[in-house]
Amino acid sequence: MAQRAFPNPYADYNKSLAECYFDSTGRLTPEFSQRLNNKVRELLQQMERGLKSADPRDGSCYTGWSGIAVLYLHLYDLFGDPAYLQMAHSYVKQSLNCLSKRSITFLCGDAGPLAVAAVVYHKMRNEKQAEDCIARLIHLNKIDPHAPSEMLYGKMGYIYALLFVNKHFGEEKIPQSYIQQICDTIITTGENLSRKRNFTAKTPLMYEWYQEYYVGAAHGLAGIYYFLMQPSLQVSQAKLYGLVKPSVDYVCQLKFPSGNYPPCVDDNRDMLVHWCHGAPGVIYMLVQAYKVFRDERYLTDAYQCADVIWQYGLLKKGYGLCHGAAGNAYAFLTLYNVTHDMKYLYRACKFAEWCLDYGEHGCRTPDTPFSLFEGMAGTIYFLADLLVPMKAMFPAFEL
Repeated sequence: MAQRAFPNPYADYNKSLAECYFDSTGRLTPEFSQRLNNKVRELLQQMERGLKSADPRDGSCYTGWSGIAVLYLHLYDLFGDPAYLQMAHSYVKQSLNCLSKRSITFLCGDAGPLAVAAVVYHKMRNEKQAEDCIARLIHLNKIDPHAPSEMLYGKMGYIYALLFVNKHFGEEKIPQSYIQQICDTIITTGENLSRKRNFTAKTPLMYEWYQEYYVGAAHGLAGIYYFLMQPSLQVSQAKLYGLVKPSVDYVCQLKFPSGNYPPCVDDNRDMLVHWCHGAPGVIYMLVQAYKVFRDERYLTDAYQCADVIWQYGLLKKGYGLCHGAAGNAYAFLTLYNVTHDMKYLYRACKFAEWCLDYGEHGCRTPDTPFSLFEGMAGTIYFLADLLVPMKAMFPAFEL
């Protein structure tokens, strides 16, 4: 872990240190808010210049045009400036011209561009085109019936796209029965694999991706269980307690002494502290398990995750969401929003301060340096989100 991160140069929380970031109610100071706003505007200009040389064929939310549309849609929701909605529209139109017809997920497949386009058209009051995108989104499920269950390339990533549409429309545009049908398939797949691979004594639900049992949020167990515990998926109490809770407990048993988690089952390398692998992604499963089952042990494990991230989360890989400081900072915000403990808001502000010096720490330049999940767009999203900490949510993942 230490080799992959910069040493954290910041003192941890105390009340006097926090006063220049927020007041006793958690409201950001005008000075800190101004610094965030200024950086958002500055980085947006840099990003726009950089995107002129981006891959014209990448329409994905993860590294492509629809990810930039997600950012502008979020900025429109935050600030209400119609210019941001117009930018979202221009980028999502570009993404619809390069659908892959291969993957069904929000982040890496065609579901992302279609879901984002549906929401953008709806906000522009162009309901005919919005309905067309929704129809195409529902049809996607027929493209890859053998898709894995995980978030990045699998069925859970498709479910996220459906929930994204319903959330932004404020109504059930995608029938709940349709979403639950896919959710039931994911649960059945997990039960079958657990039996087939002799995991039933350890966990009733098991999932694989490329012949590995991944643990983290992007490809693995923590991401799948996080979604299965969402109220919007309406998993029955019997299944929550009989299948999901013991599966969550199994992941908890995989914890390293450090408080971090392995990338895969039976992998003893304690080195990755990313949203995609390790504590910064597992923490969402733990916090959701605490909300659903009210068991303090999950919160204790989440506190340990946060301590690991505080120590090792300023990554040499950069400032992005998937494997960077901005993505890691969201873990503090999710914990702050459930505990209201100012320590976690302070830690998020300190990671934001690191991001305010974007490009000055000698981090590696990502393959797609201006994208939502690897690059600058994700950092902009986080800095803007921090302006209203109680509403902040990790994009394309948290619900």
